[in-house]
Amino acid sequence: MAHTLQYEAPWPVYGLDWCKTTGSGPVRGKSYFRLALASFTEDYRNRISIVGLADERSLVDDEPGEDFVPLAQTMHGYPPTKIQWQPASAAGYQWTNKSLQSELLATSGDCLRVWEYTTDNAIKTENYVGGRPVTNGHKLAQKIALSGQAKASSPTSGAPLTSFSWNTLAPSMIVTASIDTTCTVWDINTSQAITQLIAHDREVYDVAWLPGSTDIFVSVGADGSLRAFDLRNLDHSTILYETPPPQPPTVAPSSPMPARPLASSLMRIAFNPADSNYMATFHVESSNVQVLDMRSPGQPVVELKAHAAQVNALGWSVAEAGMLATAGDDCQLLMWDLSPSSLTARNIAAPNARLNSPRPDPKQRRVMTDPILAYSAAGEINNIAWSAPIPAITVGNSVGVAQGEWLAVAMGKTVKVLKT
Repeated sequence: MAHTLQYEAPWPVYGLDWCKTTGSGPVRGKSYFRLALASFTEDYRNRISIVGLADERSLVDDEPGEDFVPLAQTMHGYPPTKIQWQPASAAGYQWTNKSLQSELLATSGDCLRVWEYTTDNAIKTENYVGGRPVTNGHKLAQKIALSGQAKASSPTSGAPLTSFSWNTLAPSMIVTASIDTTCTVWDINTSQAITQLIAHDREVYDVAWLPGSTDIFVSVGADGSLRAFDLRNLDHSTILYETPPPQPPTVAPSSPMPARPLASSLMRIAFNPADSNYMATFHVESSNVQVLDMRSPGQPVVELKAHAAQVNALGWSVAEAGMLATAGDDCQLLMWDLSPSSLTARNIAAPNARLNSPRPDPKQRRVMTDPILAYSAAGEINNIAWSAPIPAITVGNSVGVAQGEWLAVAMGKTVKVLKT
């Protein structure tokens, strides 16, 4: 991770995502460097912001200072629990009442909100206290708001949403996770709920579509289970993994113990995009990460043990098969090479790669303690986001930067962008 870029936000950053397209204008080097950020403050004055690379020379010059500038900002109210750009497939989708030049973002929180982003040029200043220069004509406006409950009387009257997942094959489909134990599949093109189901015994914390599918998604929650659902058959779900029961206290507790204590909660779930058999998850307040195989449910095939404090975020590389990044309160960003337990390079491009990947021996559970790379941050890392593969960029007469992926890291008010 030789080259780094930086942005200082006016508020603590939690939500973070890297734009998956280059926009509607001429494609330049900085067209690939647009991030969506969401604040986390304990009030009703949260904001979301789109920032972009200020100058392509930042890619070759390691001069101190900010490398990104705000392009558009808007109020959000309650803290967003997640922010995400539209998948790349959305650019060619036949949307209703959407400009071909605009791009969509979504956020979860008190409800699911879909935002429309349109672009232009020039500079102005936001008219709020502490406002920063933003690009004139770049507009971020709410398009729709959908309740966490399909039959709620108003968009904000349902239970809060903890996360969501945008389907890459059918970009009109988003599945949300809620603290009321439900998952809801939405058609955001019609603003209608396709289905809503009780997914867990307690709060649902995260959800993810199976890559390459419009029918199957998985979810994790406070009941400590990882479950798979198939929209073609919702009569039952498949429990792929349950956290081990916590050890009983050595001293009798003064109050009754809950059926499944909070310590067993699963917080996040993410599929390996190169091989959708494999998923990564972690427990609440845990420093370990579990890698699971859908074909061998019940226990992890790999466990990653190197963090010294709780893990907060994880994400798989798109270009490097089996490359997983994890980050947490120990101020460490760790990179893990899991390719021996995932696809080989020969199988990645196969149309049915999910069926070709090697099946692990369920009796051989690996424990890995040595990441291949580590980055020490200045503070606790709250979130991370991979870019799509970015081509080589030439700046002036300089070579610029080689093709590859970048990784955005959020810590406090600082966002670091690292070349991997």
